[in-house]
Amino acid sequence: MGYPVSQGLYDPRNEHDACGVGMVAHIKGAKSHGIVRQALEILEKLDHRGAVGADPLLGDGAGLLIQIPDPLIRRWATGHGHDLPAPGDYAVAMCFLPQDPAAREFVKARMETFTAKEGQRFVGWRDVPTTQTGLGAAVIASMPVIEMAVIARGANCA
Repeated sequence: MGYPVSQGLYDPRNEHDACGVGMVAHIKGAKSHGIVRQALEILEKLDHRGAVGADPLLGDGAGLLIQIPDPLIRRWATGHGHDLPAPGDYAVAMCFLPQDPAAREFVKARMETFTAKEGQRFVGWRDVPTTQTGLGAAVIASMPVIEMAVIARGANCA
């Protein structure tokens, strides 16, 4: 992959090494499967940056950050009886929670309490589907529970 030609706000002279970070975006914010494919290609090329130790199945992980998939979140909200505002009026936090059920419930309750204290409306918790395929025993033993916290914009926000 080479650098694109200079256009708009993009200037290839600003390209430099970011040691383990890659970014692919459309300058006008358009969403496309092609952008996701390019991002997955970057992840494959960053395999050596995954903090892999003596156990090749043990690393610190990697992922993609994309726009909130509104249709997915909306289906979840509707299916669970939650009132979800318009796109742009809610946020999603990816939360890595303790395995211990009591500790997890404590953390979740604190999140909900502080969300309300900040004047926002806590919508609910969405379970994130995960798979343990390809993970080593040490990783599985320490793997957090992953859930999305969905939070609606409060009246005190612009």
